[in-house]
Amino acid sequence: MTTDAAPTAPPVAARKPVVRSHHGDDVEDAYEWFRAKEDAAVIAHLEAENAYTQERTAHLSELQDAIFGEIKGRTLETDLSVPTRRGDWWYYGRTVEGKQYGIQCRAPLASADDWTPPELSPDADVEGEQILLDGNVEAEGHEFFSLGSFEVTTAGDRMLYGVDVAGDERYTVRVRDLITGEQLPDEIPGTFAGATFSPDGRFIVYTTVDDAWRPDTVWLHELGTPVADDVKLFHEPDERFWLGAGFTRSDRYLVIGMGSSITSEEWLVDADDLRSEPRLVWPRTEGVEYDSSHAVIDGEDVLFILHNDGALDFELLKVAASDPAGPREVVVPHRTGERLLGVSTFRDWGVLAYRRGGLARLGMLSYTDGSVSELEFDEPLYSVGSGGNPEWAPPLIRIGYGSFVTPGTVFDYEVATGELLLRKRQPVLGGYEPSDYAQERAWATAQDGTQIPISLVWKRSFGDAGAAPRALHLYGYGSYEHSIEPGFSVPRLSELDRGVIFAVAHVRGGGEMGRQWYEDGKLLHKRNTFTDFVACAVHLIDHGYTSADRMVAEGGSAGGLLMGAVANLAPELFAGILADVPFVDALTTILDPSLPLTVIEWDEWGDPLHNADVYAYMKSYSPYENVRADAAYPRILAVTSLNDTRVMYVEPAKWVARLREVGADALLKCEMVAGHGGVSGRYNAWKERAFELAWLLDVVGATDA
Repeated sequence: MTTDAAPTAPPVAARKPVVRSHHGDDVEDAYEWFRAKEDAAVIAHLEAENAYTQERTAHLSELQDAIFGEIKGRTLETDLSVPTRRGDWWYYGRTVEGKQYGIQCRAPLASADDWTPPELSPDADVEGEQILLDGNVEAEGHEFFSLGSFEVTTAGDRMLYGVDVAGDERYTVRVRDLITGEQLPDEIPGTFAGATFSPDGRFIVYTTVDDAWRPDTVWLHELGTPVADDVKLFHEPDERFWLGAGFTRSDRYLVIGMGSSITSEEWLVDADDLRSEPRLVWPRTEGVEYDSSHAVIDGEDVLFILHNDGALDFELLKVAASDPAGPREVVVPHRTGERLLGVSTFRDWGVLAYRRGGLARLGMLSYTDGSVSELEFDEPLYSVGSGGNPEWAPPLIRIGYGSFVTPGTVFDYEVATGELLLRKRQPVLGGYEPSDYAQERAWATAQDGTQIPISLVWKRSFGDAGAAPRALHLYGYGSYEHSIEPGFSVPRLSELDRGVIFAVAHVRGGGEMGRQWYEDGKLLHKRNTFTDFVACAVHLIDHGYTSADRMVAEGGSAGGLLMGAVANLAPELFAGILADVPFVDALTTILDPSLPLTVIEWDEWGDPLHNADVYAYMKSYSPYENVRADAAYPRILAVTSLNDTRVMYVEPAKWVARLREVGADALLKCEMVAGHGGVSGRYNAWKERAFELAWLLDVVGATDA
């Protein structure tokens, strides 16, 4: 195993203790002063940490360059997406070798009944192509660039786009006339992502956030009028709720939706009279989630409503749009363990998304009898979903598919025949063969006897997984009912081709096994997330997949909380821990309602500010609170961003300083111009991932190609 070159001493942060007092408990925090982002001393400390990390990892520069070269060499850099039909145009994106950002384009339909997307080639011109937005041009002069809104009117004559150049997810919306190429005077600063045109193209609907970064207000802007005259359509005062808005595929309604982690509510506005009073779908009921989708059946406007009122894994109802609280018809009943996720409605049928057996599924919903015909795939592990379907009455449905070994694939499903039409499979250069790799699912036994799924992928030439201990990369998340899908990754091939097994621990708190899986890993059951991950690590060691000195754990954001917790619970099981934007000072954050997202998060973690039991429970697992003086910690790399509004840089900075106090070998890398998603630009992102993978491969002793 490679060791780091002899370093200088790590940065030593000044201790400036402050006392946090809640529920009769006084806690001294020596590093809370890091929170003063504008303090020159804080910036100096972060820069010193970056310099130290650069020095400690300098011996990996050749490996990092090699991995970056492998990612680049496997990627078709000049490429095009599969066109999506909307109105009279095919819309698609381009990437160009050497350029960081995508280019948004369109080309005209051949005819009104043209539903077969043109097969585009990077080497051939596209007849009638128009370049709508070149991200590389928009990013000029900026270290960071992110596109948060992009839409063209149904008529195809105007385009809006929202740009963030700081990484704080505040977007400025601008409008361009696509006929003349003129930039219109309409400019809306400080918006949230997802601004959209009204169906007639006269208005822009957008949302803004409050001081806690919560989308709380929906606005209506009429093109050609001052932003100061914009109409407030809806405001959500409850700090637990996010708010968003979008038009139904039918263009019949504007749907204004708001939701906390456990409760939701929707209001409808007639799209042809956007200044009219919103109409409530169902009144808000604590603990009840629902969302609606509009359809027209036998000439009647109906809403399909997916909800969990008395149905843990949700059921699907149909109601009259004119009277949503009236008579209900059950279309798809509740089935325990089969989690209904969503329904997309079209003129003639619907598409139902759901989970069963730990995998995502898709089924075609008949409006005639409510039957669901499931689409079948022949891999044991895969991910699938519908998307890119803006048209109201298409004869086919766009589907995205992939697995650990099958690169991302775009199909069109022809509804009349049931045929899957392959439109494109992500090209992987360098002779990639899916058959050279294998994937399987194993099951670990948790402390309470629950069976926890583990997904694994490896390269066959190194032998069967479990035949002999190998280097292993164990990934986990386990919060917000978010499921980690079996998806393909080009950067991951650099691990697999060096003999590393990649595994995902599908721990409770995620959504892989249904709603109960989530409920059993949140609030006062949160420790299950951490002990499940430990159980998966133990299983992989005990069954010969790996050994403790050859396993690295990784998680990001809430998964970074998982990393910090397992580092305290079972440091002896891991050689290294990679924590991306880690939520490791959870209790301090959730105690402060003035911080971004805190009040919203109380439904997920509990409210320690007002509940002493929640306070004590969170204090028992929050990583920063529980750093152990008696533990021999594995090597730790924490990666964060200065402008992250979701998990602030201060959390990993404090955590690393505390870990150093007990002798842990911990590194901090802070991007000084980036947000929660890290750096912007694909080459920058590849370099960042190459850095992380080089560190990981060094830890597990698998640096040789």
